[in-house]
Amino acid sequence: MVVAFAAACSAALVLGACGSGGDSGSASNSTAATVEAGDPVAGGTARILQMGEPRSLDPAQLSNTWAHQPLLGNALYGTLMVTNNDTFELEYKMATDFSSEDGGKTFTLTLQPDLVFSDGTPLDAAAVKYNWDRLKDPALGSTTIRQAVEVESTEVVDPVTLRVTMVEPNPQFGQAIVAGALNWVAAPAALEQGREAFDQNPIGAGPFTLVNWARQDVVELEKNPEYWDAPKPYLDRLEVRTVADASQRSNTMTTGGADLTAETSWTNVNKAEAAGLQYVVTSTGGGQFAGMNQRRAPFDDERARRAVSLAVDLEAVNTVVYNGEGDVPTTFFPEDSPYYADIPLGETNTEEAQRLFDELAAEGKPVKFTFLSYPTTESRVLGEAVQAQLSAFENVEMNVEVTDFAAVTARAGARDFDMLISSAVTQDPDYALSMAFTSDSTGNFMGVNNPELDAALERGRFGATQEERKAAYDEVQQILADTAVGLWYTRALPSVTFSEETHGVQLFSLGAALPEELWISSN
Repeated sequence: MVVAFAAACSAALVLGACGSGGDSGSASNSTAATVEAGDPVAGGTARILQMGEPRSLDPAQLSNTWAHQPLLGNALYGTLMVTNNDTFELEYKMATDFSSEDGGKTFTLTLQPDLVFSDGTPLDAAAVKYNWDRLKDPALGSTTIRQAVEVESTEVVDPVTLRVTMVEPNPQFGQAIVAGALNWVAAPAALEQGREAFDQNPIGAGPFTLVNWARQDVVELEKNPEYWDAPKPYLDRLEVRTVADASQRSNTMTTGGADLTAETSWTNVNKAEAAGLQYVVTSTGGGQFAGMNQRRAPFDDERARRAVSLAVDLEAVNTVVYNGEGDVPTTFFPEDSPYYADIPLGETNTEEAQRLFDELAAEGKPVKFTFLSYPTTESRVLGEAVQAQLSAFENVEMNVEVTDFAAVTARAGARDFDMLISSAVTQDPDYALSMAFTSDSTGNFMGVNNPELDAALERGRFGATQEERKAAYDEVQQILADTAVGLWYTRALPSVTFSEETHGVQLFSLGAALPEELWISSN
């Protein structure tokens, strides 16, 4: 889950730092992260802030990451399943089962009986098939195409049963479903009407339905009387606004202008806590890294990657970019992860870095490269901070090129870069790590081609026990550290902050909130 996700997190860089997952204020970081305040109270309107304005309400166009529109997608379409963020296990919602009896080559998806869309038409296996097959279409431009193309075929067995055949066996595929638009099902007949008509009247089976979408202003939603899990949702209405600026989000929350916001910045989380607000942070592994393209010079030589990694003091970068409030990952997984191992992701050794720069120069291969930056303050400052540190060394030259999101995305897709911001953010490790670093993955933007890493990732995917999987991912961590794929400069921060009167806050996967669980009490 690299550059397309990095675009999400780099979009988050417009908004604020992508910091660490850690402890939460007045709530835990689990799926059931709820501030206790008695029984839910029905009624009321919740004012929600999200960080990215959608291009369309088509689920294929919504991004199911905390920096974009996960709550909006969950509100309109509900969820087939979620993850328990303490155990990483799947828990079922509109689906009742997603299981395989042949090691992940085929799965059986079973739905709740008698599900209906908000217009009263059935949400059945045929509707899921339509949505899943549709997401493979490159013309849609959906980020979920990365997951969808792993599915070879789907077959309707009966109204509540879909047989899913994978291109390659993947027993962990359920983790990929909850991380993208495969988890959202829209009415096929409504999608067939085209984007303009659908955006005016999106038909899903979620807890809320659209009242009005004033672009660049507010999405107004009301309770869906056809929602399958009555008496939820507890709220009558949602008002969802897009606020990209981190300071504006913080000010809106601390002055009582909103009830809940998605967040990416430890600075904002700390401000929320100081103001007496609540917050929930999802603990994650991995994070964002300044990735080095191994397909071309200078970073096709492992020594060049190691030299840059050894030369840069990432804590100093954190001070410059995030005022020291980010969390530099020293190990791939945090200590609360079952996959934690005390394997350092990197170190600073300026003498060894200079030795490697000199060695490469003596061979006629001086290290010269360009950092391709998104048009955001944090992205640019990151590049400049690394550039400033490298300027103290001989036989290395780094430039910073700032361009717009579309250009960075296009050049990343064409692999036309030396270094850029990327990410591999994990809970269960399989999806993010396999997508980012398997040699033949479409999401392997850095050109990592390491048979030992491929084999370790495969063992992690197919391990029969937790111990077997952890042993495999220990090897993965060691290889990533030894081969220096990039500068791991900050943990991701999938989080929400919310008012004292807002309750029922539950997050799953990478910071996605469940709107049907929310309720508001009065003082």
